[in-house]
Amino acid sequence: MSPSYASAPASAPAAPPVPATATAPGPAPAPARYEVSLAREEAEVRAAQRLRHTVFADGMGARLTTPEPGLDIDPFDAYCDHLLVTETASGEVVGTYRLLPPERAAVAGRLYADGEFALDRLAPLRDDLVEVGRSCVHPEHRDGAVIALMWAGIARYLTRTGHNWLAGCCSVPLDDGGRLAAGVRRTLNEAHLTPEEHRVTPRLPWCPPSDDIPALARRALPPLLRGYLRLGARVCGEPAHDPE
Repeated sequence: MSPSYASAPASAPAAPPVPATATAPGPAPAPARYEVSLAREEAEVRAAQRLRHTVFADGMGARLTTPEPGLDIDPFDAYCDHLLVTETASGEVVGTYRLLPPERAAVAGRLYADGEFALDRLAPLRDDLVEVGRSCVHPEHRDGAVIALMWAGIARYLTRTGHNWLAGCCSVPLDDGGRLAAGVRRTLNEAHLTPEEHRVTPRLPWCPPSDDIPALARRALPPLLRGYLRLGARVCGEPAHDPE
C-alpha cells in the first residue's frame, strides 16, 4: 500500500550556522562515522540498488521486478540522483534515497507517483518539485543518525538546485490484514491532509476492511512517514493499493 502523495515546502537550510570558537591545540577529532554524498559512479549506484534489494526484498518480502538478481533496478534509476550514506570505516553504503528533479522527470515522461496516483492538481508545482523515493537504511544502522544525514543531504540538494517542493510515496504494510494501514489512514485524514487544491486521486484505491480500528493502530505511524510529518509534510488524499 502506498499512502497518498505528500508534498511540503523545503526551503530551510540544511543546518543552522554555528558560531566559530577557538580552542587550545589537542588531539585531532575522530573521523565521522558516516559520510553523505551523491553517487558519482555506476558502482555507487549499484551499491545503492543492492542495499534496496536487501531491505525491500530480503527484509520486507517485496516482490521486485528487476533485470539483475540481488539488485533493485527500475527504469527511473537512470534519471535520478542517488543520495548515499557511507560508513566511513568500511566504505559500505548503509543508507540511500533516490531524487528525481523536475527537469529529468520531464525527460523520463512522468514521476514514479504518476503510476500510483492521478497528479493533475499538482501540475502548478511540478516544475519546482523533486520527487524522493526508494528510501532505506541498513538494518544494522537504524539508530537515527543515517536518516538524519540523508535529510540533511536532501536539504542541501534542494538549496543547490533551487527547487522548493519535495514529494514522494510512503508505503504502509498490509500483512496484518490492513489494520495498521486503516489506522494510519484515519490519523492522516483527521489531521494531516493538504488543502483541497493539492489533492490527488489513487489509480487503484485502497479501502480499509473495517471501520473498527483498534486504538493502538490509530496511534501508530511508520517511522519514515512520522518523520515526514515532523518536517511539515502533508498527505494529498486517499491511499493507493500497490499489490507488489
